[in-house]
Amino acid sequence: MLNTDKLFDLSNKVIILTGAGGLLGSKYAEGLSQAKANVVLVDKNISKIKKQEKFLNTKYGVDSLALKIELTDKKSVQNLVKQVLKKYSRIDGLINNAMYPEGPKERSYHFENFPLKSWNDVIDVNLTGVFLCCQEVGKIMKKQNSGVIVNISSIYGMVGADQRIYGKSKYNSTVIYGVTKGAILNFTKYLASYWNNTGIRVNTLSLGGVENNHPSDFLKNYSYRTMMGRMAKKNEYVGALIFLLSDASSYMTGSNLVVDGGWTAW
Repeated sequence: MLNTDKLFDLSNKVIILTGAGGLLGSKYAEGLSQAKANVVLVDKNISKIKKQEKFLNTKYGVDSLALKIELTDKKSVQNLVKQVLKKYSRIDGLINNAMYPEGPKERSYHFENFPLKSWNDVIDVNLTGVFLCCQEVGKIMKKQNSGVIVNISSIYGMVGADQRIYGKSKYNSTVIYGVTKGAILNFTKYLASYWNNTGIRVNTLSLGGVENNHPSDFLKNYSYRTMMGRMAKKNEYVGALIFLLSDASSYMTGSNLVVDGGWTAW
């Protein structure tokens, strides 16, 4: 008999979350903790995620763990896996959320002058980091015959950046952001196919823009492009993430769940 209470149940699941200290990562961490998962908080800002660890464990009665890891270094990622297994003995989920923090400097370059170093730096975090995490965590999930991986992508991994909406806002999307987010979509499909019938599910969550103190002109232009007439709020992706990590999506792998307010639908 179907038990809907258990469909979204993440109680005691061990879930690694990269980029846990970021704008969305912190919301993911809290949402997963509310769902009673034990979240491994991974970020370069150890002081921030240590505070998160204490807050989540105290407020939600979970057993989260904060770890400073260099995601572009294979030995560092291997050490992450060792520490997680030492504490929990298993890994149930992996969320590849970490992203290179592009700022106004990167966004100021025209494509014709985009620096090779910036190109390589973004690839290292947005792709190589995801590759290494999937490789090392996937080894464990394969032995367990179970596990869920969620790779975070973007509407700009699916469609070209709408150059008309940016103006002088300094929020324009760089060439390498869209390239790496597009690559994530096919990487997900590759892994889902490669790990077929192993108990490992791999899906992508593709997001639209999130409101975060943007200039009014940009906010207006972006909102006009969505069917819902606004950008997302910071907590509006948590439900989709819990769906992908839980048994509610048990027959779903190699797919891309798009949550974008209708941006890509017209």
